[in-house]
This record gives sequence, structure tokens and C-alpha cells, in this order.
Amino acid sequence: MSVKSKGNSTVTIFPDWCKGCGICAAFCPGKVMELNDQGKAVVVKEEECISCGFCELHCPDFAIMVRPKADDEIPAVCRAVLEKAARKTDMPADGSAAEKNSSDMEKG
Repeated sequence: MSVKSKGNSTVTIFPDWCKGCGICAAFCPGKVMELNDQGKAVVVKEEECISCGFCELHCPDFAIMVRPKADDEIPAVCRAVLEKAARKTDMPADGSAAEKNSSDMEKG
């Protein structure tokens, strides 16, 4: 069994796609996400992410993306999804706008 290391991933939540089912927050082994007061998933402890990918695989809205922090480790298919989302939403391809939106939602 391999040992998962923490803090090597970036978790991006696309708030416009999240319907707030809570599956990600309920089953995350690192408790990386929570639902905010608007019922949307937000990243609260990204440093605890072990890159298991449970949230990404089980999100019914495809609203979560877990990727390595180093850009050269991002698989081509993930990079294509980020670029496509960036074109649709005018956000940077690195997903930083989605993260910003999540933090803005936390503030209210």
C-alpha cells in the first residue's frame, strides 16, 4: 500500500457548477472541504489533501478538480478541461478564479 503525502495538490471547486450535495465534504478523508452558508462546497484545508481524488470522481456536477501543484505534472486531459472552462468563464486556465470565487463566497 502506498503512502499518500499531503499538500502536493491544488483543489479547485467551480462554484457555478456545485449544487451543494455535500458528498465531497462528507467523505473526504482529510476534511479538505466544507459547505458554506450558501450550501456550496469550499476548500478550507487544502494542505490536508492527499490527492485521493474521491471528491473529483464522485462529484455529480463535475465541479471539483484535484491536480498536482506543479504545472508540469498536470495531465493533458485536465489541462484541456481547465482551458475549456477558462474560455467559457473568462477565468485564468490555472483555475485561480474558481478558487477566488470560493473564498469570496466564504466571506459572504
